[in-house]
Amino acid sequence: MKLVLLHPDDNVMVLAAPVRAGETLSIEGSALVASTDVEVGHKLARRALAVGDKVLKHGAPIGSMTASAAPGEHVHLHNMKSDYIASHTRLATGAGEV
Repeated sequence: MKLVLLHPDDNVMVLAAPVRAGETLSIEGSALVASTDVEVGHKLARRALAVGDKVLKHGAPIGSMTASAAPGEHVHLHNMKSDYIASHTRLATGAGEV
């Protein structure tokens, strides 16, 4: 099992293993071909997401889409933003400061 659904309301799934471009995945009973390599721990769209849609993980909103994503597409900094901090980096929250 490469994809993990953390909560039934989530519109993204988390990768439990890396996916390589061209690899076939099954999401919601549909076979999808990965368009890019995606590393473990990253998110893939469970269904089509439009600009402005809330990204739900663990049943809670974690951000909003800044670009659309088709089912199976990588969802990360290039097409979503946090609604809580300016960036997803630890430095943006002050973590790592001495």
